[in-house]
Amino acid sequence: MRFTFPILTLSHGGAQRMLAELTNGLTIRGHQVSIVMPSEGAVSYNVNSAILRSSHTVLRESDFPQSDVIVSNFYTTVPVSEAASRNGKGLHIRLSLCYEPLFLPHNELSFPTYHATKNLVVLSKWQQDIIKLNHGIQGTIVPIGVSSAFRNLHIRPKLGEPLNITAILRREEEGFSWHRDQDYLLAQLELVKQRHPEVNINFISPPEEFYQSEKLQALKASGRFRFFTPKDDYELCYHYNCADIFVSSSIFDTGSLPGLEAMRCGAALVAVYSGGNMEYARHEANCLLSYRHENRLAADVIRLIEDRPFSIRMASRGESETMNWSWDHSVRKFEQAAAQFLSSPH
Repeated sequence: MRFTFPILTLSHGGAQRMLAELTNGLTIRGHQVSIVMPSEGAVSYNVNSAILRSSHTVLRESDFPQSDVIVSNFYTTVPVSEAASRNGKGLHIRLSLCYEPLFLPHNELSFPTYHATKNLVVLSKWQQDIIKLNHGIQGTIVPIGVSSAFRNLHIRPKLGEPLNITAILRREEEGFSWHRDQDYLLAQLELVKQRHPEVNINFISPPEEFYQSEKLQALKASGRFRFFTPKDDYELCYHYNCADIFVSSSIFDTGSLPGLEAMRCGAALVAVYSGGNMEYARHEANCLLSYRHENRLAADVIRLIEDRPFSIRMASRGESETMNWSWDHSVRKFEQAAAQFLSSPH
């Protein structure tokens, strides 16, 4: 099949990683994949597919090549994808990486874009239910995966460090980070540090975001936390492997990828319910999970610090759970969904 993906950016992030993994995987499986990008779109991942740069900062219908399938993946790419589809350039499939009306400003613009096509791919049952309720469209689930770059290196006993409590912090300035609830995360980890001053509190940030964020740099300068800015998956894998406990405070995610990656690397997960993470996170079975209103994040981290056998058990079960998750599986599910949409009456 010939696929066209209009992609605004491939900077570091869960949604962008999934786009990189899907397009690379489809290319490996023998499909012809074209990525149409604006002239200034960033590329922070290795991409094996053809990248077609528009001469403009905004994508136009004329930028789209002839294909079998056009995959819009953000609400601003839906109108131009639908226009290209109506011009005979391919069947329009919407890949919803986040449900924008509840996540981003301008829901009066993003909400109607879900009526452009009934061919819909979502990441989780939770997201599927939200869209079915709001729009009457039953999306096909294509789950997130874990890269083979992430694995348990079994280096924790060799580090000779205090317990490492690790989380991801993203740039908040001019961004869309409200759903990460980072002020809550910081406050809760401060409580952990007060109870257990001997532990290390570590934050991982994409390097380009860290160096653009005065807030993140000020947090590092305070000396209360350690910051790491991994440049690639191998460095990120190392930092996940140094973490005894990985903490996620996100309250709204369709997939919640970092928790899954950290579990694959052998960290015990403490998370807030975010919707999509219910696909893999089960409280007291393979992680500790709380609803935001319970205000229990610090207590759950402290529980794992003070009950090491239980923490080790959660880490082991979490790692086992992640063996069911791979990007190869995701690519095959997406390939099957595309074939099914193409064979159905339009």
